[in-house]
Amino acid sequence: MPGFHGTPTYGRVRRYFAHGDVLTGMPEKPIVIGSDHAGYDMKRMLIEELRALGRDVLDLGCDGPDSVDYPDFGKAVAEAIAEGKAERGVVVCGTGIGISIAANRNARVRAAVCHDETSVRLARAHNDANVLALGARLIGPEVAKGCLRVFLATEFAGGRHAVRVAKLGC
Repeated sequence: MPGFHGTPTYGRVRRYFAHGDVLTGMPEKPIVIGSDHAGYDMKRMLIEELRALGRDVLDLGCDGPDSVDYPDFGKAVAEAIAEGKAERGVVVCGTGIGISIAANRNARVRAAVCHDETSVRLARAHNDANVLALGARLIGPEVAKGCLRVFLATEFAGGRHAVRVAKLGC
């Protein structure tokens, strides 16, 4: 069955509503989000998009465009996931690379740097990525919004991929 823009879908796709998970009816946990100064504007835009999609947001900073250190915010997002405050998160820095490395230092996190909807869909379906890492200097706002929507809608495919993810020790 074709997915977005006629590309094949990988994994199951869920629809989300403001009142909770359509499959279980349970309220959804918030999406945790963090960025450094380079990702600050994109983070704000993504927070608006999440709220428009009816999702609660746990914003862990940064709080402005003044220079800060990306490892602090990658770590904060990872800890929120590890503590069960959120099941999924988004991190943004200039390239997405540094902040994803910081987040991935936590054994409960599988952060994936993605540049388009296909890479997001595969990261969720095949790798059970629970943190989306974006590079504000590499992609534009519409691509970032599309990546976010796919990140929220794509389920982990399980099966042979579950065996591989288990080997990661997450």
